[in-house]
Amino acid sequence: MKLLLDVHNHTVSSGHAYSTVQEVALEASKKGLKYVGITDHGPKMPGGPHIFHIGNLKVIPDNIDGVEILKGVEANILNKEGEMDIPERLLKGLDIVIASLHDVCMEPSNVEEHTKALLNAMENEYVDILGHPGNPSFPIDKEKVVLAAKKTNTLVEINNSSFSKSRKGSYKNCREIALLCKKHRVPVIVNSDSHISFDVGVFDEAIKLLEDIEMPEELIMNACIERFVDYLKEKGKARFSSRG
Repeated sequence: MKLLLDVHNHTVSSGHAYSTVQEVALEASKKGLKYVGITDHGPKMPGGPHIFHIGNLKVIPDNIDGVEILKGVEANILNKEGEMDIPERLLKGLDIVIASLHDVCMEPSNVEEHTKALLNAMENEYVDILGHPGNPSFPIDKEKVVLAAKKTNTLVEINNSSFSKSRKGSYKNCREIALLCKKHRVPVIVNSDSHISFDVGVFDEAIKLLEDIEMPEELIMNACIERFVDYLKEKGKARFSSRG
């Protein structure tokens, strides 16, 4: 399976990542990716960038080394109401918005509250992707979350980093979520969640999981550029809405 984009990547601006925008773009180009996302954490992440950093992403070129650069953020969900650490005035101008739970930004509690947090975050029209929902630190009602993703037109992330370097114990949850996405015809998106450029476009474990459950390719958003661009148009992204 050939995947053509990786829209969840961190730069030095996240505070605990180790590559620049240019290094991420160069690695994406070397690996034949067509699109790469720059999605540093929101400011509530310890060591994360100031909100002005997110607001000034417009200075980054749209294309570097032949790769389309999506200017975005991994927003931190802060509470069960689904509030995030990026104001809507900035969210609406970004190319891609990931919403995720992190235990340094919202203290883990129980399935009901974690589920409410994700459901409420997905109600925000500017949220495009639910980040690493298989995180075992935040158990959720998986079927409720997947059905809400379908209702709100939110992509469910299958996060390759969750199988190797982060969020140990995620595999079983991610597999169950992927199976529910297959059952309910909810699109998924595979991302590396890279924190160093060498990991950009590394999808091996996530691909194995999707192949193992025989996930239909039409439900894997980054297997087709046209399908992904159509999704961004449907979400009303200003950069793509004017394209034919």
